[in-house]
Amino acid sequence: MGWVGDTVDSIKSIQIRQALSQAVSLGLIVTSALIIWKGLMLMTGSESPVVVVLSESMEPGFARGDILFLHMSKDPIRAGEIVVFNVDGRPIPIVHRVIKVHERKDTGEDYVLTKGDNNSDDDRILYAPGQRWLQKHHIMGRAAGFLPYVGWVTIIMTEKPIIKYIIIGALGLLVITSKD
Repeated sequence: MGWVGDTVDSIKSIQIRQALSQAVSLGLIVTSALIIWKGLMLMTGSESPVVVVLSESMEPGFARGDILFLHMSKDPIRAGEIVVFNVDGRPIPIVHRVIKVHERKDTGEDYVLTKGDNNSDDDRILYAPGQRWLQKHHIMGRAAGFLPYVGWVTIIMTEKPIIKYIIIGALGLLVITSKD
């Protein structure tokens, strides 16, 4: 039977203590990842400290698949900054450049207008119906740095879910059959 037979035999021979040890190890890995994510959220002040650029709208500055590191400070947003924002009714955040900032004199609140560097028009067509400006609560963070092309792993796993299931299955088999 070869490799498949050896894998099945390995799974059958797992002791209860070994299975519990592997489950605890897996739990520690997941917990550590969550703690790191929450720590990054606190350090950056952003609800999502890391995002992947999903389209070509910010080329040539950022390519599809680049990972952006975000931060959110109390400083006012300025034209020229690259921000990540959510629009009401859209589940996926958008990465674009601020092209105009409008401050309301009566409230002191800033309103921003964005545009993708590779787009010919501003983003008003992307905003919720009737919305002409973004407010501070729409903005998730400002770009602080990036890693080129590393986000392609996320894009591929999102666009081709079978690959995600194959990777998860292979990792699961690896955990189950490891002898540590």
